[in-house]
Formats: sequence, C-alpha cells, structure tokens
Amino acid sequence: MKRVYRALAALALTAAASLPAFAQDLEKKNIELGVGGKPLLYYLPLTIAEQKGFFKEEGLTVTINDFGGGAKSLQSLIGGSVDAVTGAYEHTLRMQTKGQAITAVLELGRFPGIVLAVRKDQADKVKSAADLKGMIIGVSAPGSSTHIFAQYLMVKAGLATDAASFVGVGSGASAVAAMQKGEIQAISHLDPVIAKLEADKAVKVLVDTRTLEGTQAVFGATNPAAVLYLKSDFIAKNPKTTQALTNALYKALMWIAKAAPEDITETVPQDYWLGDKALYTQAVAANLASYSRTGVIPESGQKAAAELLTTTDAEFKNVKLDLAKTFDGRFVAKAREAVK
Repeated sequence: MKRVYRALAALALTAAASLPAFAQDLEKKNIELGVGGKPLLYYLPLTIAEQKGFFKEEGLTVTINDFGGGAKSLQSLIGGSVDAVTGAYEHTLRMQTKGQAITAVLELGRFPGIVLAVRKDQADKVKSAADLKGMIIGVSAPGSSTHIFAQYLMVKAGLATDAASFVGVGSGASAVAAMQKGEIQAISHLDPVIAKLEADKAVKVLVDTRTLEGTQAVFGATNPAAVLYLKSDFIAKNPKTTQALTNALYKALMWIAKAAPEDITETVPQDYWLGDKALYTQAVAANLASYSRTGVIPESGQKAAAELLTTTDAEFKNVKLDLAKTFDGRFVAKAREAVK
C-alpha cells in the first residue's frame, strides 16, 4: 500500500512540475469565460485553445458560456457572472464612456471578417449600403459587432442608424435559416454562416472584411476584431491568471498560424460545420489571414475602431477616448517570450 501511495505522490509531483511555474499558484484557477457565438470563425482561437488543451496546460479550468451575441457577453462581464470575455474590441471603448474600466490584453483577430450581404431576390435593387433603407437586416444579436458594422456602413452611405430594422438571428444554423425562410432581407454576419449562404446561392455579398483589402477599403486600416478582455480591477488582482489566459489563447493563435485548414476543421466540433465539412474547410482557408499574428492591437487599429463608434453612436460625438487604457500589452509580451 505504501508503494501505491508513493507512486501516486510521484505522479502528482510530476503533474505539478509539468505546469508553468506561475500556474501552480494562480490567484484563480476556475474561470468563467463569456463569448457571443462560439462556433463563428471570429472566435476560432477560443475553440482551438479549448480543444487543444491549452487552458489546462496553463493550469486553468475554463467554463465557456456562449451567450449567442457579443453584447450579452459584455453584460455578463459587467454583471459579474463571467470573469473574462472573448469579444469585440470596441466594447472596451463603449464601456469607457460609461465609467466601466474594461481592458483588452490580447488581439485575436486583426480585421473583422464581417460580411454585409443581401438576399438574392433583392440583389437587383440593393447595390450598396445606401439601398438598405427600410429593410430587415439580420445580425448575430442587437448591439453586437455585426450590428454596429451594418450601422457604420449605413451612416457612411448617408443613412441614419435606424433607417433599417435589425433582427437578432443567432450565430449558426438559425442565422442561415432566417435568410432561407425569407425572414430577413439582408444580413451582417460572419463565417461559416456567410460561406453557407454563398454556397447555397442565397445571397449577394456587398461588403466583405474577410480580407485585408476589404477591411482597408471600409476602414482605411486594420480594425481589431475579437480580443480577450477583462475588467481592469480583475487584471490588477489576478495578474497570474490573466497571464495564463493570455498564454493559452496566444498558443492557439500560433497553432492556427501553422495549421492547415483541414487540421483546423478536424479539431473543432463537427456541429460547427453546418452539415458541410468541405465548405467549412473552405471558409477556414478564406479567414486564415484575419487572425492576429502578434496578439498586439496596433494604434492604427484602435483609432479605426474608435472612428467606427463615433460614426454610429451619438454618445461618442463629444467624448475623448483614452485608447491607451483599452489595451494592456504587458501580457502578450510575456506570452511571446514563454510560447515558442
């Protein structure tokens, strides 16, 4: 019996030794993480970190709460039901105007990957965002990045933000079904939803930010998409935990950078494929360039995101944003040193 106890003790010591040194004394090992539409390619690094065991490697037990839309993830963070969020960078800017200190620590996507498309039978009369007046537009959820993106395009085209009606259609098969059933006339969304609608010849694409060229055409620069963000006071109280989360997601970015689209497809849950494995793989390949190569949000991207909000939201018209407070680059700098 003593031999058994000694063997178990040795195994425990070996397991502890295999963790990064800081992971053995994390301030908080059990983390609730919010996301708004986990199957979307916008959040692929999160799924990869989960499926490849990168959170566990960092000593974390992460429970992922999928709220279906980015705005709901943000609300859950403010309300205290989650500790961290993978969500749109612009939420850090929005909350600054409300006196809520939210800080991004890692860029996951360097451009949005959002597509504005119109139902095929509307294609003859809708040539640009200027023609969206009076239409019903599907978005992942009201207040989400897909919603704000559509409003931005409308304002740039000379329309008011309320010139069209917006409907939350979710982030997977429900979004595809809403278009196929004729419940919406246009859609502002992400892959694999858009890829599926294109394959079914159900839509005509008007604006596409899945590429660097498309993003620059809209914003004049890269525009940070999904990031890892947390309450600033959580970061201050839990720096080792914040570092562990950053490391895990940075590992996912580095894995994605080297992986073939087919390998990514095999790694994610099969229900992400929307019933078409080959199409999902094609969508992955089309989006690979969108993932951050450094994890750092460049200043030009921060400014582009701020311009999007000042264009679409009257609350931002006379507000001076402190962009430096929306991104803390210390953690990704350490992640780059630790993750080779």
